[in-house]
Amino acid sequence: MLKIANHPIYKYELPAGHRFPMAKYDLLPQKLLKESICKIENFFEPIKVSAETILRVHDLDYYERLLSVSLDKKEIRKMGFPLCPELVERSHYIIDGTIKGCKFAFEHGVAMNIAGGTHHAFTAHGEAFCLLNDQAVAAQYLLDQKLAKQILIVDLDVHQGNGTAKIFEKEERVFTFSMHGAKNYPFKKEKSDLDIGLQDGTEDEEYLAILKNTLPLLIKKVQPDFVFYLSGVDILKSDKLGRLGCTTEGCKQRDEFVFNTLKNLKIPVQVSMGGGYSPEIETIIIAHANTFKVAQEIFFT
Repeated sequence: MLKIANHPIYKYELPAGHRFPMAKYDLLPQKLLKESICKIENFFEPIKVSAETILRVHDLDYYERLLSVSLDKKEIRKMGFPLCPELVERSHYIIDGTIKGCKFAFEHGVAMNIAGGTHHAFTAHGEAFCLLNDQAVAAQYLLDQKLAKQILIVDLDVHQGNGTAKIFEKEERVFTFSMHGAKNYPFKKEKSDLDIGLQDGTEDEEYLAILKNTLPLLIKKVQPDFVFYLSGVDILKSDKLGRLGCTTEGCKQRDEFVFNTLKNLKIPVQVSMGGGYSPEIETIIIAHANTFKVAQEIFFT
C-alpha cells in the first residue's frame, strides 16, 4: 500500500499576499482522494520529531533560536517566511513524515510526503522557504540507526539542493545529485557530489535524455541501498521561479523513469514534493498529483 505523510499543520495559512502557495498542501490530498488515486487509508499523520534527531544535522544555537523565534531580521529575510512558531512546529512534523516514510519505503518500495523537500536549509541557517532539512535529517537518521549503508539523494527540483549538498559534503555514505536550472536560485551554488546545471528553456526531450543517460550509471556507481527523491514540479515552463521549459507530461515522464528504475533495481525510495510555483494553482496540483499517481501505478498495480 502506498503510504503518504500528511498533517493538518502542513496547510498552515501564511499572511494574505505571501507568494508561497501553501494552499497546495490542502488541495493536493483532496485531488488524490477525489480522483481515487489514493484512499483515506493511504494517509498517515506524522508526529513531532525529537530535537535529538534534528540536532544530528542542525546546529544547536540555530535550532534554539528557531524554536524561540529569535532569529535576526537578516536571517528571517533570507528564509523568505514571516517566521512564527507555527511554521517552526510544522517543520518538525514534515521531518517525521519523511522519516516514517523511509520505514514504509523499506516495506513497500516507496513512500511519499505531501510536503517536504526543504533542501535549502543548511546546518546553521535556513533560506528560500526552508527552515529545517527534512531529507537530510532523515538520511542521517537512517545512517545512525544502521538502516542504510549508502544513500543517494536525487534532487530534481529546478533549484540546486544547496543546503543538502553542504550538509553532506564530507559524508561519503551520502551521495548528493542535483539536476537544476543553471541560472536559477541559488545564484552561488554549493558543490553536490554531482551537479548538472541545465540551460534556460530546457524542454522535455533534452531534460529526459540527460536524466536517462545519468541516473542508471550513477546508481551503478554509487550502489545505494536507499534513495531520497525530491520531485519538484518547478521544472515546468509556467513556473514563476523556474527557468526551464518542461511540460506537465514531461514532468510525469520524469517521475515514471525514476520510479521504474528504482523499482526494477529493488531500491526503496522516499519522495518529498519540493517546489512548484506556477501562477495557476491547478497546474501545480495536477503536476504533483501525477507523481502520486505514477508511484501508485508502478509499485502497486
